[in-house]
Amino acid sequence: MSTGEKDAERRPAQVRWRAAGWLLALIVLVAAVPVLAGDRMRFPYYSQELEWALCDTPSVDTPGVECAEVRVPLDYSDPDGRTLTVVISRVPATDPHLRRGILMSNPGGPGAAGLDSSALLGDVLSPDVLAQYDLIGMDPRGIGASDPAAPCGWPVSEAVRSAGPTAAGFDEEVVFASELAAACLDGDTEKLRQLTTRNTARDMDLIRAVLGEEKINFFGLSYGTYLGAVFTEMFPQRSDRIVLDSAIDPDRYWTGLVQDWGPADEIAFDEWARWAAARNTTYRLGATPQEVRATVDALYQRTAREPIVVDGYPIDDHIFPFILHNLLRGYQVNDMMAATVRDIADATAGDVNSSAESGLADLLEALFTGENSELMFVACGDAAAPDDPEWYRRNIEATRATQPLFGALANNIQPCAFWPPPVEPATVVRNEVPVLIAQATGDARTPYGEALQLHRHLAGSRLVTLQDVRIHLTFRPGLSSCVNDAINNYLGTGRLPATDITCTADQPVP
Repeated sequence: MSTGEKDAERRPAQVRWRAAGWLLALIVLVAAVPVLAGDRMRFPYYSQELEWALCDTPSVDTPGVECAEVRVPLDYSDPDGRTLTVVISRVPATDPHLRRGILMSNPGGPGAAGLDSSALLGDVLSPDVLAQYDLIGMDPRGIGASDPAAPCGWPVSEAVRSAGPTAAGFDEEVVFASELAAACLDGDTEKLRQLTTRNTARDMDLIRAVLGEEKINFFGLSYGTYLGAVFTEMFPQRSDRIVLDSAIDPDRYWTGLVQDWGPADEIAFDEWARWAAARNTTYRLGATPQEVRATVDALYQRTAREPIVVDGYPIDDHIFPFILHNLLRGYQVNDMMAATVRDIADATAGDVNSSAESGLADLLEALFTGENSELMFVACGDAAAPDDPEWYRRNIEATRATQPLFGALANNIQPCAFWPPPVEPATVVRNEVPVLIAQATGDARTPYGEALQLHRHLAGSRLVTLQDVRIHLTFRPGLSSCVNDAINNYLGTGRLPATDITCTADQPVP
């Protein structure tokens, strides 16, 4: 849900898509075309043969990973129309005799590349789980190596911005958000409108069929939990062992989720402020949490009057709260956030170069030279957003007192307000598919209440709660063996815990 590295357009392998084979498939399928389970749609794409080769894309760092291309319809209601190429990766099960299927994954976003599934899961899946599954990664349609959508040419990276502390700042954002949307919609709109989560779920089911599997096992992180939940609703009979880590309430996606960041970020900020105050001799941000907040608020107000220039980049009141939001993602970057705030404060006194400890130079370069429009392609295509600017203005003003740093970010207008309506309604998730949900109570990116709601929507689910930890992604080395054991046991045996579980971190969290 933040700025990330951009993947170059590469093609690691080619599908054998011979004209003769295609015509033969059409002739055969005239009489009996396979039906997608749960979606009532017919299309002749099952007969593809995949050509696997070593991945040749910057997003795959793990040696030995194979990639292949899968042809999918741009629009599943028009299977004879345009097509896209979706690139998938494979790491074979370590024991062919114990292999039981595929474990697909998605690392978040929306708009994140997902080919390197080993980088996401390889160091936390237990040996017995790795023995059972081929790990299948995927760059979702329109992302990374999968027929990426053309950049919009934005002057900034992020469309998720703050309206700032003034009414004038919001007026600027209305104009800016409309310009960002117009820049994207001036291109291949037919393609952009089909880059949706529902279509990615359909792509997953097509990939399942091409790989010869009856069902999909799946691990989804953050946005990947929304994708996974949508898949269970569209294809319940094709859903096997599903793990959703750091979950989104489908009823709140996208606008509602961003609104939920506001109070969660304020709570996370107060926790960080206590940490920073205890280290005032190092960072000089304030000896009490109140003083730390006053220091940061003063910087925020300063950016509204005049941008603070660091490393040659102007930090204004539209970007400053996003920088803070980006660094509140977990306790493990507390020191990075403190060094960042110190760098910005020092810049007001003339020291305009950031420190190596903050990593601010890299973040600013990404914010000013990259473009994260992929997030908007998917989010705006999935769920309609209110189109009246006054709706956003009212919400911003209503939250200024209780969310002084983040209310104007969480409730700000985005390009989705100026986007065409989605091509189909958003998915309402209500089913009994067995699912394991894992969530930290202190997660500011996907707040804990979102996981509670998803747990209610998925009547067959169990919830693993990581108590009193501010972190996004609970399934990671060295954090909580309780969480890791619960996930590995479910993937390994297929047995959900008898009841919901509450876990703690293995070591005290600062």
